[in-house]
Amino acid sequence: MTIGARTPHSLAAKESINVRTIKNKSLSKAATACFLGNFVEWFDYASYGFMAAIISAFFFPEYDSTTALIATFSVFALSFMVRPLGGIFWGHIGDRLGRKTALSVSIILMSIATFCIALLPGYESIGLMAPLLLLICRLVQGFSASGEYAGAATFLTEHAPKDRKGFYASLVPASAATGLLFGSLFVSAMYSYLSPEDLHGWGWRVPFLLAAPLGLIGLYIRFHLEDSQEFIQFQQQKKTKVKDPAPIKTIFRHHRSSMFAACGVTSLNAVGFYLLLSYMPIYLTFELGLSEQQAFTISSLTLTGYIVAVLCVGALSDRFGRGQLLVLACLCFMLFTLPLFFLMSLSHFAIILLAQILMGLFLALNDGTLTCFLCELFPTNVRYSGFAFSFNSANAIFGGTAPLVATTLIEFTGSAMAPAYYMMLIAAIALTAMLYCNRHHYFYR
Repeated sequence: MTIGARTPHSLAAKESINVRTIKNKSLSKAATACFLGNFVEWFDYASYGFMAAIISAFFFPEYDSTTALIATFSVFALSFMVRPLGGIFWGHIGDRLGRKTALSVSIILMSIATFCIALLPGYESIGLMAPLLLLICRLVQGFSASGEYAGAATFLTEHAPKDRKGFYASLVPASAATGLLFGSLFVSAMYSYLSPEDLHGWGWRVPFLLAAPLGLIGLYIRFHLEDSQEFIQFQQQKKTKVKDPAPIKTIFRHHRSSMFAACGVTSLNAVGFYLLLSYMPIYLTFELGLSEQQAFTISSLTLTGYIVAVLCVGALSDRFGRGQLLVLACLCFMLFTLPLFFLMSLSHFAIILLAQILMGLFLALNDGTLTCFLCELFPTNVRYSGFAFSFNSANAIFGGTAPLVATTLIEFTGSAMAPAYYMMLIAAIALTAMLYCNRHHYFYR
């Protein structure tokens, strides 16, 4: 044999290495693009939630502080009402035209709407038009964001290797929490370095202005992505068949039980995520009397622990299965939420921090598993639509309303423990849905 000649075995080995390298690069790009898009979305939600007190004074100055805060959270909740419609719209695009197309267009709309909030005049300038324009911007945000989380989860799950789907899907909640963490740190820094006059005058606008450059970066990355091989192969096979009905019709006709189960399971994520990771700084300052700086410090440390935990849970779900971890999360919230809220009522910084971190770990058990679980509930032809509609319906009912419900319950009952009972009720609903899934063999691992 001639020295240096390539054998068929060496050529095959080199070709195999090249294929793996291309797949790894494609997966890395997909992870980066999905991470950044969710980061932008949740940085906006963090900014709105953490600065709700300032925003309420700017857009609802004629009310007392509690009523203005409820009005601000009502706008937050109303923006979720369009999410099921957005789920149908983006799911249809994602299942028919491709995941990449839906993700690219949705990030444009989301960034524009967020940027526009930074330019809005206040109530003192244009009266009732100010909160109306705020609501319109939030509705556009809600509509565009409804395709982001589901699309990113679907995109990553289909790109990931079979034995690591759970881990890569967990990047979606991790990116959302990273956006919240960055928002918490950013707002905390603003409270530290800006005077109250500057914060109320122009400072609150700064986080929303950042949506434009971050959104453009995300859009650039997404334009250079390719849809997964699983979806491409499905599209090629479909060309030879009769045209299918709209994905949402297929879901209601053939996957109705999966959709309702997905909504029930997602309810815990919806309430837990918004109460613990978005509303809690307001709760700590208004109900427990902590300073803004202390509240944001606790929130930031809780988010850090959650991000690490959710990635670990995603990896564990690949090994031990999705269903068992989701059931465990429900039980933890049902058993320990009330005692942890009681500990927080002692208003001691270290105790509150410990309670928050523990609840963050319970939430990570759910969220680190949920994204991949929902993707596995639906087949390729309706995966985006099934995930988007069920996830956004649950968030419209339970997620967007969570801060409003918590604030209203406290106002009417006079008890700072009221949100704990609400969380326990939602955990029971999610557990019922999980037991239904278990009974009907929806646990694929």
